[in-house]
Amino acid sequence: MQQKNLKLKAARALKDMTQNDLAQAVNVTRQTIVAVESGNYNPTISLCIDICKALGKTLDELFWEED
Repeated sequence: MQQKNLKLKAARALKDMTQNDLAQAVNVTRQTIVAVESGNYNPTISLCIDICKALGKTLDELFWEED
């Protein structure tokens, strides 16, 4: 099981965005953002890039998992 993406949740909160705000910014449903944050969905690289652009972060900052 994947771990929760707390970095994504924190970055979204720093931007003062709700899950719905982020979902609208990257053209997915709120449920998709919920699933990504909870670790229940492995987003495509394209979606990862869109999320990073919306939050002003890099792929490494949001999606790189430390060993």
